[in-house]
Amino acid sequence: MTEFSFDALRRHPDIEADNLFAVDASDRLILDEADAAIQATRDEPGRVVVIGDNYGALTLAVAGVLEVHGIRVHQDARSGELALAENARRVLDVDLSGRFRSLPLGPELLEGATVVLLQLPRSLAALDEFARAIAAYADPSVVVFAGGRVKHMTPAMNEVLAASFGEVSATLARQKSRVLIARSPLAGIAPAEVRREFHADRDLWVCATGGAFAGTKIDIGTRLLLEHLAEMKPDARLAIDLGCGTGVLASALARARPGSDGAEHPLLRVIATDQSAAALESTRATLEANGLADRVEAVRDDALAGFDDASADLILLNPPFHVGSTVHAGIALKLFEAAGRVLAPGGELWTVFNSHLSYRAALQRTVGATSQVDRTPKFTVMVSVKR
Repeated sequence: MTEFSFDALRRHPDIEADNLFAVDASDRLILDEADAAIQATRDEPGRVVVIGDNYGALTLAVAGVLEVHGIRVHQDARSGELALAENARRVLDVDLSGRFRSLPLGPELLEGATVVLLQLPRSLAALDEFARAIAAYADPSVVVFAGGRVKHMTPAMNEVLAASFGEVSATLARQKSRVLIARSPLAGIAPAEVRREFHADRDLWVCATGGAFAGTKIDIGTRLLLEHLAEMKPDARLAIDLGCGTGVLASALARARPGSDGAEHPLLRVIATDQSAAALESTRATLEANGLADRVEAVRDDALAGFDDASADLILLNPPFHVGSTVHAGIALKLFEAAGRVLAPGGELWTVFNSHLSYRAALQRTVGATSQVDRTPKFTVMVSVKR
Protein backbone atom coordinates (compact mmCIF):
# COMPACT_ATOMS: atom_id res chain seq x y z
CA MET A 1 0.00 0.00 0.00
CA THR A 2 1.39 3.40 -1.01
CA GLU A 3 1.99 6.02 1.66
CA PHE A 4 1.65 9.72 1.00
CA SER A 5 1.22 12.90 2.92
CA PHE A 6 -1.95 14.93 2.47
CA ASP A 7 0.15 17.97 3.31
CA ALA A 8 2.18 17.42 0.13
CA LEU A 9 -0.82 18.12 -2.08
CA ARG A 10 -0.87 21.44 -3.94
CA ARG A 11 -3.65 23.58 -5.39
CA HIS A 12 -1.73 24.52 -8.56
CA PRO A 13 -2.82 25.65 -11.15
CA ASP A 14 -5.44 27.19 -8.87
CA ILE A 15 -4.52 30.10 -6.61
CA GLU A 16 -2.02 29.25 -3.88
CA ALA A 17 -1.58 31.28 -0.69
CA ASP A 18 -0.78 30.78 2.98
CA ASN A 19 -4.48 30.85 3.90
CA LEU A 20 -5.63 28.56 1.08
CA PHE A 21 -5.26 24.79 1.38
CA ALA A 22 -5.42 21.77 -0.93
CA VAL A 23 -6.90 19.48 1.73
CA ASP A 24 -8.93 19.88 4.90
CA ALA A 25 -10.29 17.79 7.76
CA SER A 26 -13.46 16.94 5.85
CA ASP A 27 -11.43 15.04 3.23
CA ARG A 28 -9.89 12.90 5.96
CA LEU A 29 -13.23 12.33 7.69
CA ILE A 30 -14.97 11.28 4.46
CA LEU A 31 -12.22 8.72 3.83
CA ASP A 32 -12.36 7.39 7.38
CA GLU A 33 -16.14 7.00 7.38
CA ALA A 34 -16.15 5.36 3.94
CA ASP A 35 -13.10 3.14 4.50
CA ALA A 36 -14.95 -0.17 5.01
CA ALA A 37 -17.30 0.49 2.08
CA ILE A 38 -14.37 1.37 -0.19
CA GLN A 39 -12.36 -1.69 0.88
CA ALA A 40 -15.32 -3.87 -0.04
CA THR A 41 -15.07 -2.71 -3.68
CA ARG A 42 -11.39 -3.55 -4.22
CA ASP A 43 -12.21 -6.71 -6.17
CA GLU A 44 -14.86 -4.90 -8.24
CA PRO A 45 -13.25 -2.05 -10.23
CA GLY A 46 -15.53 0.80 -11.21
CA ARG A 47 -17.69 0.86 -8.09
CA VAL A 48 -16.29 4.04 -6.50
CA VAL A 49 -17.23 7.53 -7.69
CA VAL A 50 -15.78 10.79 -6.34
CA ILE A 51 -17.68 14.07 -6.79
CA GLY A 52 -16.38 17.53 -5.90
CA ASP A 53 -12.84 16.47 -5.02
CA ASN A 54 -11.20 19.88 -4.73
CA TYR A 55 -7.58 19.07 -5.55
CA GLY A 56 -7.38 15.28 -5.56
CA ALA A 57 -7.14 14.30 -1.88
CA LEU A 58 -10.09 11.90 -2.02
CA THR A 59 -9.26 10.37 -5.40
CA LEU A 60 -5.56 9.90 -4.68
CA ALA A 61 -6.17 8.32 -1.29
CA VAL A 62 -8.58 5.83 -2.83
CA ALA A 63 -6.49 5.16 -5.96
CA GLY A 64 -2.98 5.28 -4.54
CA VAL A 65 -3.31 4.32 -0.90
CA LEU A 66 -6.29 1.94 -0.96
CA GLU A 67 -5.26 0.75 -4.46
CA VAL A 68 -8.77 0.87 -5.89
CA HIS A 69 -9.10 0.82 -9.68
CA GLY A 70 -11.66 2.23 -12.10
CA ILE A 71 -12.52 5.30 -10.02
CA ARG A 72 -14.76 7.79 -11.79
CA VAL A 73 -14.36 11.43 -10.86
CA HIS A 74 -16.42 14.56 -11.43
CA GLN A 75 -14.92 17.96 -10.55
CA ASP A 76 -16.75 21.11 -11.53
CA ALA A 77 -13.59 23.22 -11.77
CA ARG A 78 -11.13 22.61 -14.59
CA SER A 79 -8.35 23.77 -12.24
CA GLY A 80 -9.35 20.94 -9.89
CA GLU A 81 -8.97 18.37 -12.68
CA LEU A 82 -5.54 19.76 -13.53
CA ALA A 83 -4.50 19.81 -9.86
CA LEU A 84 -5.59 16.19 -9.45
CA ALA A 85 -3.47 15.15 -12.44
CA GLU A 86 -0.45 17.14 -11.21
CA ASN A 87 -0.71 15.80 -7.67
CA ALA A 88 -1.01 12.24 -8.97
CA ARG A 89 2.27 12.60 -10.85
CA ARG A 90 4.12 14.56 -8.18
CA VAL A 91 3.01 13.15 -4.83
CA LEU A 92 2.60 9.42 -5.47
CA ASP A 93 5.56 7.46 -6.78
CA VAL A 94 3.32 5.02 -8.65
CA ASP A 95 1.69 4.93 -12.05
CA LEU A 96 -1.97 5.79 -11.53
CA SER A 97 -2.87 5.80 -15.22
CA GLY A 98 -6.06 3.83 -15.63
CA ARG A 99 -6.99 4.00 -11.95
CA PHE A 100 -9.21 7.07 -12.34
CA ARG A 101 -10.81 9.13 -15.09
CA SER A 102 -12.70 12.41 -15.18
CA LEU A 103 -16.27 12.46 -16.47
CA PRO A 104 -19.21 14.87 -16.66
CA LEU A 105 -22.13 14.45 -14.29
CA GLY A 106 -24.40 11.84 -15.82
CA PRO A 107 -24.95 8.12 -16.44
CA GLU A 108 -21.36 7.35 -17.52
CA LEU A 109 -20.10 8.75 -14.23
CA LEU A 110 -22.54 6.94 -11.96
CA GLU A 111 -23.94 3.74 -13.47
CA GLY A 112 -23.03 0.76 -11.29
CA ALA A 113 -21.55 2.88 -8.49
CA THR A 114 -21.95 1.47 -4.98
CA VAL A 115 -19.85 4.08 -3.11
CA VAL A 116 -19.93 7.83 -3.75
CA LEU A 117 -17.57 10.20 -1.95
CA LEU A 118 -18.88 13.76 -2.12
CA GLN A 119 -17.50 17.08 -0.96
CA LEU A 120 -20.65 19.02 -0.11
CA PRO A 121 -21.20 22.04 -2.36
CA ARG A 122 -22.28 25.33 -0.80
CA SER A 123 -25.31 25.54 -3.11
CA LEU A 124 -28.39 23.51 -2.19
CA ALA A 125 -29.36 23.49 -5.86
CA ALA A 126 -26.02 21.90 -6.73
CA LEU A 127 -26.43 19.32 -3.95
CA ASP A 128 -29.92 18.48 -5.23
CA GLU A 129 -28.50 18.02 -8.72
CA PHE A 130 -25.83 15.63 -7.43
CA ALA A 131 -28.29 13.72 -5.23
CA ARG A 132 -30.81 13.30 -8.06
CA ALA A 133 -28.13 12.08 -10.48
CA ILE A 134 -26.83 9.53 -7.97
CA ALA A 135 -30.33 8.28 -7.15
CA ALA A 136 -31.24 8.07 -10.84
CA TYR A 137 -28.13 6.35 -12.18
CA ALA A 138 -26.15 4.58 -9.43
CA ASP A 139 -26.62 1.02 -8.18
CA PRO A 140 -29.60 0.69 -5.78
CA SER A 141 -27.15 -0.38 -3.05
CA VAL A 142 -25.17 2.87 -3.33
CA VAL A 143 -24.01 4.62 -0.17
CA VAL A 144 -23.13 8.32 -0.34
CA PHE A 145 -20.58 9.83 2.05
CA ALA A 146 -21.05 13.59 1.79
CA GLY A 147 -18.74 15.67 3.94
CA GLY A 148 -17.96 19.28 4.65
CA ARG A 149 -16.94 21.84 7.21
CA VAL A 150 -19.57 22.26 9.93
CA LYS A 151 -19.60 26.05 9.50
CA HIS A 152 -20.79 25.63 5.91
CA MET A 153 -23.36 22.89 6.60
CA THR A 154 -27.06 23.48 7.27
CA PRO A 155 -30.05 21.26 8.20
CA ALA A 156 -31.39 21.99 4.71
CA MET A 157 -28.65 19.76 3.28
CA ASN A 158 -30.13 16.77 5.12
CA GLU A 159 -33.53 17.68 3.68
CA VAL A 160 -32.16 17.90 0.14
CA LEU A 161 -30.57 14.46 0.44
CA ALA A 162 -33.75 13.05 1.99
CA ALA A 163 -35.68 14.12 -1.10
CA SER A 164 -33.69 11.53 -3.10
CA PHE A 165 -32.73 8.92 -0.48
CA GLY A 166 -34.77 6.93 2.00
CA GLU A 167 -32.15 7.04 4.76
CA VAL A 168 -29.96 9.99 5.73
CA SER A 169 -27.82 10.12 8.87
CA ALA A 170 -24.99 12.27 10.20
CA THR A 171 -21.71 11.29 11.83
CA LEU A 172 -20.29 12.90 14.92
CA ALA A 173 -18.29 16.04 14.19
CA ARG A 174 -14.50 15.83 14.13
CA GLN A 175 -12.10 18.73 13.66
CA LYS A 176 -15.06 20.94 12.79
CA SER A 177 -16.16 18.60 9.99
CA ARG A 178 -19.07 16.21 9.59
CA VAL A 179 -20.25 13.59 7.09
CA LEU A 180 -23.83 12.98 5.96
CA ILE A 181 -24.46 9.38 4.90
CA ALA A 182 -27.27 8.68 2.42
CA ARG A 183 -28.62 5.23 1.51
CA SER A 184 -31.59 3.65 -0.26
CA PRO A 185 -32.18 5.86 -3.32
CA LEU A 186 -35.88 6.50 -3.84
CA ALA A 187 -37.59 5.02 -6.86
CA GLY A 188 -38.59 7.31 -9.68
CA ILE A 189 -36.09 10.10 -8.97
CA ALA A 190 -35.26 11.93 -12.20
CA PRO A 191 -32.10 13.93 -12.90
CA ALA A 192 -32.47 17.66 -12.25
CA GLU A 193 -33.58 19.74 -15.21
CA VAL A 194 -31.85 22.91 -16.32
CA ARG A 195 -33.83 25.86 -14.94
CA ARG A 196 -34.76 28.81 -17.16
CA GLU A 197 -36.16 32.30 -16.68
CA PHE A 198 -37.15 34.97 -19.17
CA HIS A 199 -35.95 38.53 -18.47
CA ALA A 200 -38.30 40.81 -20.39
CA ASP A 201 -36.15 43.90 -19.78
CA ARG A 202 -33.33 42.22 -21.72
CA ASP A 203 -35.49 40.04 -23.98
CA LEU A 204 -33.25 37.21 -22.84
CA TRP A 205 -33.70 33.70 -21.53
CA VAL A 206 -31.22 32.75 -18.80
CA CYS A 207 -30.69 29.05 -18.10
CA ALA A 208 -28.86 27.53 -15.17
CA THR A 209 -27.83 24.18 -13.73
CA GLY A 210 -27.74 23.75 -9.97
CA GLY A 211 -24.09 24.74 -9.64
CA ALA A 212 -24.25 27.95 -11.68
CA PHE A 213 -23.52 31.23 -9.89
CA ALA A 214 -26.59 33.51 -9.57
CA GLY A 215 -28.84 30.81 -11.01
CA THR A 216 -31.29 32.17 -13.57
CA LYS A 217 -30.96 35.73 -12.27
CA ILE A 218 -28.80 38.46 -13.83
CA ASP A 219 -26.54 39.80 -11.10
CA ILE A 220 -26.23 43.54 -10.51
CA GLY A 221 -22.65 43.79 -11.75
CA THR A 222 -23.46 42.06 -15.01
CA ARG A 223 -26.43 44.38 -15.51
CA LEU A 224 -24.18 47.42 -15.14
CA LEU A 225 -21.69 46.06 -17.67
CA LEU A 226 -24.51 45.29 -20.10
CA GLU A 227 -25.36 48.99 -20.24
CA HIS A 228 -22.05 49.67 -22.00
CA LEU A 229 -22.09 47.05 -24.77
CA ALA A 230 -22.36 49.70 -27.50
CA GLU A 231 -19.16 51.39 -26.29
CA MET A 232 -17.01 48.26 -26.40
CA LYS A 233 -14.39 48.12 -29.16
CA PRO A 234 -16.55 48.54 -32.30
CA ASP A 235 -14.01 47.01 -34.68
CA ALA A 236 -13.45 43.88 -32.61
CA ARG A 237 -13.39 40.61 -34.53
CA LEU A 238 -12.91 38.21 -31.61
CA ALA A 239 -14.49 38.78 -28.20
CA ILE A 240 -14.25 36.57 -25.11
CA ASP A 241 -16.68 36.40 -22.21
CA LEU A 242 -14.17 35.33 -19.54
CA GLY A 243 -15.78 33.54 -16.61
CA CYS A 244 -19.03 33.40 -18.56
CA GLY A 245 -21.24 31.89 -15.84
CA THR A 246 -24.64 31.39 -17.44
CA GLY A 247 -23.60 33.11 -20.68
CA VAL A 248 -25.50 36.38 -20.24
CA LEU A 249 -22.72 38.70 -21.43
CA ALA A 250 -21.78 36.51 -24.39
CA SER A 251 -25.41 36.23 -25.46
CA ALA A 252 -26.09 39.94 -25.14
CA LEU A 253 -22.91 40.88 -27.03
CA ALA A 254 -23.60 38.46 -29.88
CA ARG A 255 -27.16 39.74 -30.17
CA ALA A 256 -26.02 43.40 -30.09
CA ARG A 257 -23.73 42.80 -33.08
CA PRO A 258 -25.65 40.43 -35.30
CA GLY A 259 -23.62 40.83 -38.49
CA SER A 260 -21.11 42.71 -40.58
CA ASP A 261 -21.59 46.44 -41.15
CA GLY A 262 -18.51 47.13 -43.23
CA ALA A 263 -14.94 47.56 -41.99
CA GLU A 264 -15.92 49.58 -38.91
CA HIS A 265 -18.35 46.96 -37.59
CA PRO A 266 -17.11 43.56 -38.81
CA LEU A 267 -18.80 40.27 -37.97
CA LEU A 268 -17.87 39.52 -34.38
CA ARG A 269 -16.88 36.05 -33.27
CA VAL A 270 -17.78 35.49 -29.60
CA ILE A 271 -16.34 32.82 -27.29
CA ALA A 272 -17.73 32.15 -23.83
CA THR A 273 -15.31 30.44 -21.47
CA ASP A 274 -15.38 29.31 -17.86
CA GLN A 275 -13.54 26.67 -15.86
CA SER A 276 -16.82 25.46 -14.31
CA ALA A 277 -18.56 22.51 -15.95
CA ALA A 278 -21.87 23.72 -14.48
CA ALA A 279 -21.30 27.17 -15.98
CA LEU A 280 -20.56 25.77 -19.43
CA GLU A 281 -23.66 23.57 -19.39
CA SER A 282 -25.70 26.60 -18.32
CA THR A 283 -24.16 28.81 -21.00
CA ARG A 284 -24.86 26.30 -23.75
CA ALA A 285 -28.49 26.07 -22.59
CA THR A 286 -28.78 29.88 -22.51
CA LEU A 287 -27.36 30.15 -26.03
CA GLU A 288 -29.74 27.48 -27.31
CA ALA A 289 -32.75 29.11 -25.64
CA ASN A 290 -31.94 32.45 -27.30
CA GLY A 291 -31.16 31.04 -30.74
CA LEU A 292 -27.48 31.96 -30.45
CA ALA A 293 -25.83 28.54 -30.38
CA ASP A 294 -24.41 29.11 -33.86
CA ARG A 295 -23.03 32.56 -32.96
CA VAL A 296 -21.18 31.84 -29.72
CA GLU A 297 -18.68 29.08 -28.98
CA ALA A 298 -18.61 27.78 -25.38
CA VAL A 299 -15.24 26.48 -24.14
CA ARG A 300 -14.26 25.04 -20.75
CA ASP A 301 -10.87 26.42 -19.90
CA ASP A 302 -8.85 27.57 -16.89
CA ALA A 303 -7.93 31.27 -17.16
CA LEU A 304 -7.55 31.29 -20.97
CA ALA A 305 -4.83 28.61 -20.84
CA GLY A 306 -5.92 27.30 -24.23
CA PHE A 307 -5.94 30.69 -25.98
CA ASP A 308 -3.03 32.10 -27.99
CA ASP A 309 -1.17 35.25 -27.00
CA ALA A 310 -2.47 38.48 -28.58
CA SER A 311 -5.42 36.68 -30.20
CA ALA A 312 -8.46 38.60 -28.88
CA ASP A 313 -9.68 42.15 -29.47
CA LEU A 314 -12.22 42.38 -26.64
CA ILE A 315 -12.61 40.60 -23.29
CA LEU A 316 -15.52 41.02 -20.87
CA LEU A 317 -15.00 40.03 -17.25
CA ASN A 318 -17.08 40.05 -14.07
CA PRO A 319 -14.49 38.40 -11.78
CA PRO A 320 -15.25 36.55 -8.55
CA PHE A 321 -13.87 38.14 -5.39
CA HIS A 322 -13.52 34.89 -3.47
CA VAL A 323 -11.75 31.53 -3.84
CA GLY A 324 -14.12 28.84 -2.58
CA SER A 325 -15.40 30.18 0.72
CA THR A 326 -12.43 32.52 1.27
CA VAL A 327 -12.50 36.17 0.23
CA HIS A 328 -9.33 36.51 -1.84
CA ALA A 329 -8.25 38.74 -4.73
CA GLY A 330 -6.04 36.07 -6.24
CA ILE A 331 -8.52 34.73 -8.78
CA ALA A 332 -9.26 38.21 -10.15
CA LEU A 333 -5.54 38.95 -10.50
CA LYS A 334 -5.03 35.62 -12.27
CA LEU A 335 -7.77 36.50 -14.74
CA PHE A 336 -6.41 40.03 -15.29
CA GLU A 337 -3.01 38.56 -16.15
CA ALA A 338 -4.61 36.03 -18.49
CA ALA A 339 -6.55 38.78 -20.27
CA GLY A 340 -3.40 40.87 -20.61
CA ARG A 341 -1.63 37.98 -22.31
CA VAL A 342 -4.47 37.09 -24.70
CA LEU A 343 -5.45 40.62 -25.75
CA ALA A 344 -3.86 41.97 -28.93
CA PRO A 345 -2.27 45.44 -28.80
CA GLY A 346 -5.08 47.98 -28.66
CA GLY A 347 -7.51 45.33 -27.42
CA GLU A 348 -9.90 46.18 -24.58
CA LEU A 349 -10.66 44.48 -21.28
CA TRP A 350 -13.98 45.58 -19.78
CA THR A 351 -14.37 44.67 -16.13
CA VAL A 352 -17.03 45.19 -13.47
CA PHE A 353 -16.30 44.63 -9.78
CA ASN A 354 -17.31 45.70 -6.29
CA SER A 355 -16.53 49.39 -5.88
CA HIS A 356 -14.59 48.89 -2.65
CA LEU A 357 -11.99 46.72 -4.42
CA SER A 358 -8.79 48.48 -5.53
CA TYR A 359 -8.16 46.77 -8.85
CA ARG A 360 -7.13 49.73 -10.98
CA ALA A 361 -3.38 49.46 -10.30
CA ALA A 362 -3.44 45.73 -11.04
CA LEU A 363 -5.32 46.32 -14.31
CA GLN A 364 -2.83 48.98 -15.41
CA ARG A 365 0.09 46.71 -14.56
CA THR A 366 -1.22 43.56 -16.25
CA VAL A 367 -3.11 45.04 -19.21
CA GLY A 368 -2.51 48.73 -19.80
CA ALA A 369 -4.07 52.18 -19.45
CA THR A 370 -7.23 51.85 -17.36
CA SER A 371 -10.06 54.33 -16.98
CA GLN A 372 -13.34 54.33 -15.09
CA VAL A 373 -16.44 54.15 -17.26
CA ASP A 374 -19.19 53.91 -14.65
CA ARG A 375 -19.58 53.70 -10.90
CA THR A 376 -22.40 53.03 -8.46
CA PRO A 377 -22.20 52.65 -4.69
CA LYS A 378 -21.82 48.89 -5.24
CA PHE A 379 -20.06 48.38 -8.58
CA THR A 380 -17.46 49.96 -10.85
CA VAL A 381 -16.95 49.45 -14.58
CA MET A 382 -13.48 49.99 -16.04
CA VAL A 383 -11.91 49.59 -19.46
CA SER A 384 -8.25 48.72 -19.89
CA VAL A 385 -6.47 49.05 -23.25
CA LYS A 386 -3.66 46.62 -24.01
CA ARG A 387 -0.42 48.49 -24.40
